[in-house]
Amino acid sequence: MSLSDGKIHPVSSNGDIKDKPFKIFVGYDPREDLAYEVCRHSILKRSSIPVEITPIKQSDLRKDGLYWRERGKFESTEFSFSRFLTPHLANYEGWAMFVDCDFLYLADIKELRDLIDEKYAIMCVQHDYTPKETTKMDGAVQTVYPRKNWSSMVLYNCGHPKNKVLTPEVVNTETGAFLHRFSWLEDGEIGSIPFVWNFLEGHNKVVENDPQTRPKAVHYTRGGPWFEAWKNCEFADLWLNEMEECTQETKKKTEN
Repeated sequence: MSLSDGKIHPVSSNGDIKDKPFKIFVGYDPREDLAYEVCRHSILKRSSIPVEITPIKQSDLRKDGLYWRERGKFESTEFSFSRFLTPHLANYEGWAMFVDCDFLYLADIKELRDLIDEKYAIMCVQHDYTPKETTKMDGAVQTVYPRKNWSSMVLYNCGHPKNKVLTPEVVNTETGAFLHRFSWLEDGEIGSIPFVWNFLEGHNKVVENDPQTRPKAVHYTRGGPWFEAWKNCEFADLWLNEMEECTQETKKKTEN
């Protein structure tokens, strides 16, 4: 199912951007087109600051000569490695965010941006996560490795000298272990973000009467309601409601 009918996904922004927008790069996979559209919609709808959302599309990166590595058998999405081009795509300037497309934002992105601390090269939710399932999404192999899911939502200090290591050459040739474990950085250069900004469906839990545990961004890392096998997952209703709203808005724009 797709909302875009095969059209190009342009860079999205919320209104007249006079201030410098917060750059957000979203991993894109053609099999999860609908997930991308809903993720984008959920960010724009709730953001009180100017944001600029750009899909990281492997086909475009290949055309531009920025991505040429062959897909490995354990890559469950098209953006498994291309995500690490975020500092390059942001011209190694300012802060930018990368996020997987299987996120649903429930809070204002300004709250997340306000957590930025200039002393770090990157900031992310530092999960201690070992999945129980052997497959995810539409049958993709579920792999287990240190710092799993840390790279699924990252705030990059793109101008940090250490992040200049992330050239297209490095992103196309380095191992998954090097990239996903942030091996170009020292541990002290990685800042921590509260888990509610990368709340893993099926793993993290909401504690009753504790607002600090309520998700601000749900990550359907095992698979979301856009896949038949995961249509009844936790928080499926929130995602489906957002999808309905997103679909209606797209329909109105098309009619006008």
